[in-house]
Amino acid sequence: MKDVKNVSRRSFLKGLGLASGGLIIASGTTLFIGCEPKEVIEFNPNLFVQLNSDGNLILVASRSEMGQGVRTSLTSVIADEMEADWDRVSIKQAVGDVKYGDQNTDGSKSVRLLYEEMRKIGAATKAVLIAAAAKKWEVPTSELKAENHFVISNSGKKIGFGELVEIAKTIEVPKDVVLKDPKDFKFIGKYLPSKDVENLSNGSAVFGLDKRLDNMKFAAIKRCSVTFGTVKSFDKTEALKIAGVLDVVEIPRVEKPFGPLGGVAVVATNTWAAFKGKEALKVEWDFGANANYDTEEYMKQITANVQKKGKVAKTVGNVDSAFKSATKTIESTYQLPHLVHTPMEVPNAVVWVQENTCEVWAPTQEPQRTRTEVSAFLETDEKNVTVNVTFLGGGFGRKSKPDYVVEAAAVSKAINAPVQVVWSREDDIQHSYYHTIAAQYMKGSLDKDGKVTGWLHRFALPSIASTFAPGTVDPAPFEAASATNVPFEIPNMQVETGGAPAHVRIGWMRSVINIPHGFAINVFADELANEAGVDPLEFRLNLIGSDRIEDTKNEYKYDTARLKHVLKQAAKNADWGKKLPEGHAMGLAVHYSFLSYVASVVEVSVINNKVKVHNIHSVIDCGLAVNKNTITAQMEGAAIFGMSLAFYGKITAKDGAIEQTNFGDYQMLRMPQAPNIHIEIVENNEKPTGVGEPGVPVIAPAIVNAIFKATGNRYRTLPLKDYKLV
Repeated sequence: MKDVKNVSRRSFLKGLGLASGGLIIASGTTLFIGCEPKEVIEFNPNLFVQLNSDGNLILVASRSEMGQGVRTSLTSVIADEMEADWDRVSIKQAVGDVKYGDQNTDGSKSVRLLYEEMRKIGAATKAVLIAAAAKKWEVPTSELKAENHFVISNSGKKIGFGELVEIAKTIEVPKDVVLKDPKDFKFIGKYLPSKDVENLSNGSAVFGLDKRLDNMKFAAIKRCSVTFGTVKSFDKTEALKIAGVLDVVEIPRVEKPFGPLGGVAVVATNTWAAFKGKEALKVEWDFGANANYDTEEYMKQITANVQKKGKVAKTVGNVDSAFKSATKTIESTYQLPHLVHTPMEVPNAVVWVQENTCEVWAPTQEPQRTRTEVSAFLETDEKNVTVNVTFLGGGFGRKSKPDYVVEAAAVSKAINAPVQVVWSREDDIQHSYYHTIAAQYMKGSLDKDGKVTGWLHRFALPSIASTFAPGTVDPAPFEAASATNVPFEIPNMQVETGGAPAHVRIGWMRSVINIPHGFAINVFADELANEAGVDPLEFRLNLIGSDRIEDTKNEYKYDTARLKHVLKQAAKNADWGKKLPEGHAMGLAVHYSFLSYVASVVEVSVINNKVKVHNIHSVIDCGLAVNKNTITAQMEGAAIFGMSLAFYGKITAKDGAIEQTNFGDYQMLRMPQAPNIHIEIVENNEKPTGVGEPGVPVIAPAIVNAIFKATGNRYRTLPLKDYKLV
């Protein structure tokens, strides 16, 4: 860690809207990727503390809030180490700027990356305040402690943090700080309510759709139904007849990973008029190379690819020999469709371009990337672009791709006025970055004792890499990782990949590649257990094998004991093996992703060929649980998210166009379908790991495994609505 120290108040507060008085404490540690660290005086930290003389404490959050509670989780770590009064804390959202380090709120990594840093910031602030009190009272710091926003002496004398501000400004921040013993935590590891609940409940929280500026216009964009199609010509006559429509302008396609698809924007005095004007537009399109994209035919192609030898991504032992000498071999093919994020708040952005400057207000998961893309489009320096991060009404990875913000910048520049671009739900579903479509082939072998001797996993799917490097047909290394890192102790294993060109924009969605891999691996393991005649729980524990630490080539080692523990605990919580009513059964799944261990046991009933989920028991080991309240909520949300994907998730294309339009044909789980969800968080003091995503991959396979146990029918293709099971 670099020094934690006081820095220039002017350089810190300029453009941040904070008060000019008070004590500023900043961290000098950078978490940049591909950036050289600079001296503290030249940049702002990832998060910082402003303590005012009235005792009020402002903590700046650098990550985006989309319901996962990150603002509360990260700032509570500072407050705990600082011994602050949580009721005196308010949170300020950081703008997008490299001075905060990595601000990308994606990949379940916010707490994982920032936890230690936040602790050090809090501890350093506490040390400065204690030193200030020691100076004021002329006593050694060893006679003082901080508690609940006060510094207290051994004799019982106490002084509030705010009263120490002026002296604290003169104190040099220590290079080394002493962190609290975890047993003394007051906020960390507890069930701490979100700091934002009140504002979210009373409507004062500002989401992207809430933002308003004087003289602001509203715009809706008509895009080509076929991805990457372009405008040949358009007739705006009928659109201009709509009351409230002011102008119609063409938006260029920007051929970059996060560039807008292009189209024709209708500018109006309100959103409804803009939408109606868009409907009235007449546009002739050049559909381009993807006009023949048909997901049904494409699935046949990639399924054929996984039926033949692929490129080897990992090999252990000799699977061919294992298959030849096996008592039994089992083969299965799994097919999963495209998916889309559909956050409740559609993509939207307010942008005001004025000469060489631009200000943005947007629900973005990646404010720095947004700033970079907007400045590149406007051909101006990044210092001229300010990105204000609003609350996000859900994100799931969609809002880390700022194409919708660049669109708004293009419209604002064209009309020389502030504008809010709002996508409709149809826009959101039909012009997104899609979760990959996937085909997977599995082959396994059993010996005479029912032990697995060979394991082959072959998959083909259009890669996220294709969005960054068009023409890519092979998966990126991380897209093979959840298959190559399979935690089973099998002597002969091989993972292979098949080619799969992309015809739409492929992007990451909550849990990313773990959705298809977690499904195939967990369902196939259940199939092997059935062939071996062994209980699925016992079989899975045997597959995982001995307690061992596997080197995953990072600071976090893969611990099979922790994986087995969550599986056994989920089974215990569900009372695995108990007698159930007729038509009921349980299924299980376990998966390691985002450095966390998750297992779920799902109880379903299948009555008159209709599936109902009654109970979900999930257990997560995510290291130290910083805020159990938000972890529980995210795991509950992951269960619902996973059920929606299992029952309904399917995006299809015909003649190059996405066929789904809204929640009528891309359904979400409804409230009456919600089961009882039971979450257990494993208690330990390991380093914090991911939470937002790892609860998703286990849900669909556990449901499918439970259905098999109840009916004897195995489903290897999702969603279940295709079988009329829901």
